[in-house]
Amino acid sequence: MSLNYVKFSPGFDKFMPKEYRDMVEHGPFGKKTTVSQMGSFKEILEEHPMCAGCAMTLFIRLAMISFPNPEDTITVGTAGCGRLAISQAAVPFVYGNYGDQNAVASGLSRGLRLRFGDKPKDVVVMAGDGGMADIGFSMTLHSWFRKERFTTIMLDNEVYGNTGGQESGMTNKGQVLKMAPLGKKFEKMDMVGMAKLSGCAYVATVVPNNPRRVESVIKKAVLIAREIGPTYIQAYTSCNIEYSIPTDKVMEDAKNVENDRYKFEEYMTDEAKDYLASRYGYKEFQPKPTTAALPKA
Repeated sequence: MSLNYVKFSPGFDKFMPKEYRDMVEHGPFGKKTTVSQMGSFKEILEEHPMCAGCAMTLFIRLAMISFPNPEDTITVGTAGCGRLAISQAAVPFVYGNYGDQNAVASGLSRGLRLRFGDKPKDVVVMAGDGGMADIGFSMTLHSWFRKERFTTIMLDNEVYGNTGGQESGMTNKGQVLKMAPLGKKFEKMDMVGMAKLSGCAYVATVVPNNPRRVESVIKKAVLIAREIGPTYIQAYTSCNIEYSIPTDKVMEDAKNVENDRYKFEEYMTDEAKDYLASRYGYKEFQPKPTTAALPKA
C-alpha cells in the first residue's frame, strides 16, 4: 500500500494495457484531486455493471474521488449492489462474508497500524443498509463501541435491492415493496442516533446530488478516523428499480428526499474538531481571534 504499487517496474511500462498506463500517468494517486475536476483525470472507478441511473454508483464514484490518499486506502464490503461497483475500482477491496464487514475492517485496520506504524493507511467500509443495519448490525455497533479507527459508510437504498426487494430495517414504515406487500410494520432504524450514542467521532447524512458536500464529509470522516475514532456516513442512494424511479428522475428524487426526510446533518466531537484544525488546517474549527476592547475616551 503505497505509490509503488501503482507504478511500473522498470522496463515494463510499454507492455502494460493502455487502461493501466492511463491510471498510472493520469490517475489520482499521489495527487490532490477534487470532484470539481471530474472528467479531467483518470478516475479510480469508471466502469461498473450497475443499473442505469443508479444513485449508489454515483455516490461511490464521488466517495472514491474524495479519499484523501487513495494510494493508501483499502475498501471493505459485503454482498449487495454496492460491491459490484466497489470491486471494479483501482484500490484494494476486501470482500467479507455477509454482514461481517466491520469485523473484517477492525482486524485490517489494527494490522495495518502494526505493520506501517504512524503512516496513515485508511480503511473504509462501504455496504448497504441490509448488510450493515440488519445482518451486520451487531458487528457494526461493536466496532463503534470498541472505538475502531476506520470509516463506515452506509449505502442506504432502504431495501434489499440486490436480492429482490425485501424490506430492511432502514425501509420506511408503511412502505410497500414486492416482497413486503402489506407494508413495513415498524419505523426506520435510527442508525445516526446509534452512531452518536456508540461514540462515533464524526457522523453525517448526505445525498449524492451535492458532490462538494459528499467530498467534504468523506474527507473529514476518513481524516478523523485516522487518529480520533470511528466515523459514520449515512448516504441516501435510491434503488430506482425497486422503487420504480425513472432513470431521468433519480437526482430529482434525491433532492425531494433530502428536503423531506434526509436533510444534511453533520456531527463531530470537540476532539475531532480540534484534530482537523491542528493537523489538517481546517479554518472553520480553529479558535476565533479575540478582539481587544478599545480604551474608553
